[in-house]
Amino acid sequence: MAALVETMLWSLIILSLSSVARALSSNYYDKTCANVESIVAKAVKDATSKDKTVPAALLRLHFHDCFIRGCDASVLLESKGGSKAEKDGPPNQSLHAFYVIQNAKKAVEAACPGIVSCADILAFAARDSVVLSGGPTWEVPKGRMDGRTSKASETTKLPSPVFNISQLQLSFALRGLSLKDLVALTGAHTLGFSHCSSFQSRIYNFNSTHDIDPTLRPSFASSLKSICPANNKAKNAGTYMDPSSTTFDNTHYRLMLQGKTLFSSDQALLTAPYTKSLVYKFASSKKAFHTAFANSMIKLSSINGGQEVRKDCRVVN
Repeated sequence: MAALVETMLWSLIILSLSSVARALSSNYYDKTCANVESIVAKAVKDATSKDKTVPAALLRLHFHDCFIRGCDASVLLESKGGSKAEKDGPPNQSLHAFYVIQNAKKAVEAACPGIVSCADILAFAARDSVVLSGGPTWEVPKGRMDGRTSKASETTKLPSPVFNISQLQLSFALRGLSLKDLVALTGAHTLGFSHCSSFQSRIYNFNSTHDIDPTLRPSFASSLKSICPANNKAKNAGTYMDPSSTTFDNTHYRLMLQGKTLFSSDQALLTAPYTKSLVYKFASSKKAFHTAFANSMIKLSSINGGQEVRKDCRVVN
């Protein structure tokens, strides 16, 4: 009953966000900051040229931002006093590349002060990260406002790498996202790196019957054990999400079908007929994946309930 009440309360929060969301548009900055997208793209490109992990980091930042209070840049706010912000919540402590958004904001403020929100800059940066990695482009709706609230306690609402298909479906549905959006957005796992803590439960003491998750290919599980020994204490130990971890391709879906993905939440997509059919579709067609991903990103990034345009992305005005 408590879980049901919590779910209902969270549904009301999401609905209230949607009800106060601003109408976004493609031409929002045409007369006030026409070059904003090229300014942000340069900041992302410059950072990526020095650090190939930046695109994955920025895409993850945007996703983690949107899933809490809508795309309002609340993930960028610093903790203050005893009040911990989202960035210090357990699922977010491995987020990085915040400096890229700060650099982009500084450049945008120099060109058009007080006009462009941090939330829009983060949305542009996520799109630019995908493009730089060989993925699709899309028209980012503009006009988001920045939020004033950021709570570490709310990061428990982020989808977990151990979620089953029912939990994933509910988590996405609460944000107005469909099963197709779920499968398409999961493809973002083609970029980046995972720490052992996110998948260690699959390779040691999985359940009372199996030590290793039986959906994992045995040879792959063995390789993961060599990377993440039992009782591993190395804070940064882990591995890349797939062999082409800096290229935005459809390799991740192929790995799902081979039992070679890190997260049980990814493997869970094969446990329901509709999501399984989409995994097969995206595994066989990069074009179909790219099209679906772009559409789902537009949908995800259009949830916004902010109130201001921050002068500094790290603090409220």
